[in-house]
Amino acid sequence: MLNQDEAQEVTRVDDRKLQVLRAIVTDYVSSQEPVGSKALVEKHDLGVSPATVRNDMAALEEEGYITQPHTSAGRIPTDKGYRLFVDRLGTVKPLSTAEQRAIQTFLSGALDLDDILLRTVRLLAQATQQVAIVQYPTLSHSTVRHVELVSLSTTRLLLVLITSTGRVEQRSLEVPELDDSALADLRTALNAAAAGRTPIEAGGGLSALLETLPASSVPLGRTVVAALLEMLGSETSSRMVVGGMPYLTRYGADPSTMKPVLEALEEQVVLLTLLGEATADAVTVRIGQENPVKELQTTSVVASGYGSRATLGVVGPTRMDYPSTMASVRAVARYVGRFLSQG
Repeated sequence: MLNQDEAQEVTRVDDRKLQVLRAIVTDYVSSQEPVGSKALVEKHDLGVSPATVRNDMAALEEEGYITQPHTSAGRIPTDKGYRLFVDRLGTVKPLSTAEQRAIQTFLSGALDLDDILLRTVRLLAQATQQVAIVQYPTLSHSTVRHVELVSLSTTRLLLVLITSTGRVEQRSLEVPELDDSALADLRTALNAAAAGRTPIEAGGGLSALLETLPASSVPLGRTVVAALLEMLGSETSSRMVVGGMPYLTRYGADPSTMKPVLEALEEQVVLLTLLGEATADAVTVRIGQENPVKELQTTSVVASGYGSRATLGVVGPTRMDYPSTMASVRAVARYVGRFLSQG
C-alpha cells in the first residue's frame, strides 16, 4: 500500500499526464496535425522538461489515450483519450453574454414551432460547424393547450389544435349548417374535455363529450370530435430536422468513408438512436466506437434534451472542439425549451 507521500506523487503524475493530454487534444483539434513533444513544451506552460513530457506521452500512448498515426514523432488522441478529456472537463462553461443574447435574438423572431426548429438547426450548425439534428416534440409527450373553432362559411369551419409544445395543427372541415351559438358552446365543451390533458386523456374526454351534447349539436360535434381525435393520434411518431450537412466536407475526409456517414444521417431511425436518451439540463457525449450505429463510429455526437422529452444535438468528427460544442448544445437546448414553455 502507498504511503501518503507516494500517493500524492502518483496524483501529481496523473494530473500532469492529464494536462499533457489536454494540450494534445487542444492542439490537434486546432491544427489537425499530429502533436509532438517539442510543440507542447513551446506552446504550453507545463512546468516540466521536454524529457518529462516525452515520458508522459509514452505512458499515455501505452495506456491507449494517444496514438502515433505514422512514423513521425507526433501523436493524436484516440477515442479513449477524447473520452478522458471530456470526462475531466468538469462543469460545462456557460456561453458569453453576447453569445446568449445572439441566440435569444435569433430564436425570438420565430413565427411557430416549425420556424423555431428550423432556426434552431441552422443556429446549432453555424455555432458548432457540425451537422445539427433537432427532434420535434411529439403530441404523445405534450398536453392540449387550446382547441379553437373558426367559422369560414355557413358550412365550413377551421379546427385548430394548439399543444403545450407550441405545435399548431389546423384542419378545414365540411360541417352541417353552422349556428354561432352552437359553435361557441361546442368550443367551450371541447376545451373543458381536452385542455390540460395528454392526447390519450383528451381522447377519452372527447369521446364521452358526444353523449352530453344536445341533439341539435350532435352532427356538428361528431364531425369535429372525429377530426380532433385523428389530429391527436397522427403526430405520435417523432420527426426530425437536419442541417449543416456541408460541414462534413470541411474535415478532408475520404469520400469513401464519408458516404456511409451521409447515408446513415438520412435515416430517421438512425438519428433517433444517435440522440438516444438525452435529457434536459444534461449534455450527453458519444465518441467514436461508443456510437451504436456502425457507419457513424468515426464521429462524435453531442446531445441534450429540451422541452417535453424532445432532443437536439450535433454530429461531427471525433476531432471536435468539445468544450465549445457542449456549451452551445446546452445553451440552445435551454433557450428552445424556454421558448416552447412560454408558447
